[in-house]
Amino acid sequence: MSAASEPTVPTPAQVRRAPKVVLHDHLDGGLRPATVLELAAECGHELPPGSTERGAESLADWFATAADSGSLERYLETFAHTVAVMQTAPALRRVAREFVEDLLDDGVVYAEVRYAPELFVEQGLSLDDVVAAVQEGFDEAVAAAERGIVVRQLLTAMRHQARSREIAELAVAWRDRGVAGFDIAGAEAGNPPTRHLDAFDYLRRENAHFTIHAGEAFGLPSIWEALQWCGADRLGHGVRIIDDITVAEDGSVTLGRLAAYVRDKRIPLELCPASNVQTGAVASIAEHPIGLLNDLRFRVTVNTDNRLMSRTSMTAEMCSLVEAFGWTLADLRRVTVNAMKSAFLPFDERLALIDEVVKPGYAALDPTLDDAVR
Repeated sequence: MSAASEPTVPTPAQVRRAPKVVLHDHLDGGLRPATVLELAAECGHELPPGSTERGAESLADWFATAADSGSLERYLETFAHTVAVMQTAPALRRVAREFVEDLLDDGVVYAEVRYAPELFVEQGLSLDDVVAAVQEGFDEAVAAAERGIVVRQLLTAMRHQARSREIAELAVAWRDRGVAGFDIAGAEAGNPPTRHLDAFDYLRRENAHFTIHAGEAFGLPSIWEALQWCGADRLGHGVRIIDDITVAEDGSVTLGRLAAYVRDKRIPLELCPASNVQTGAVASIAEHPIGLLNDLRFRVTVNTDNRLMSRTSMTAEMCSLVEAFGWTLADLRRVTVNAMKSAFLPFDERLALIDEVVKPGYAALDPTLDDAVR
């Protein structure tokens, strides 16, 4: 921001209008509650007792309450109900289509949507069938949209299972047909990313992109392994990098070796504030390290993680940061550009979205914003 201009603290309406980029958003964590109800009825899946007394409204309450446990493991249990209703190609297509429709409604212009194909084969679909159905849903939504959005898949392997090499090969097979990269997810404790070195070595040989869930519920060792052993391009969450940063009483800040490496190498942090509070990674939004990490110019990005479980959206996440840290439109634009720079998309396409969509979108909200984005 130029020295002559005053910071613009955005209103909620301005935040909703702002172009957004999301890199960490789970397909099976972003269903509409009404869709869960309808799909559960179609496939005969039994939802939790008392969760449907008031229809979709009470089901939404159940998901948010069950996920708001302070435990990543308990948080992950809620996915049993979304995964159960996504076992057919029509269900996957519907969920994928509605997912993109909801992103469009929230002002998202670029999204990488992740999910684990291995979780959706219980009724006979092949891994290839799963990816194809999701892509069809995305394509339907994009084709019907009144404004532009670019959506890509990230294929996730579950870190407590042994199919990571197979999923990595699937990601490479589909990388010119809608898949942008690879991920591993699941409970970190006891499931280090180094268990999947074969998959990561394969991806590097194939010049493929991958991110790793690390530094969410587990600390610095998980981040270190993801980067220095596995070679991750981005950190899924990475919030525990704060454990390697010391703030003295006088306000001076000292970065440990790992934190300094992450900042120096501009390694993107896929931070998910609302989710981090729910899983106990941080105590509150006001205490979330994202404020300090942004001030220290780490490559911070803002994400939703699971919109159903956290009852959130990109607009809600950004508004919470405006309220907690006084973020301005310049701050929101910075993290949006950060995310677009960090996307698993070819450079020329990233640059086009930054110059032709993101920057003009923020300039329409505040013409005084200069072009310098650090």
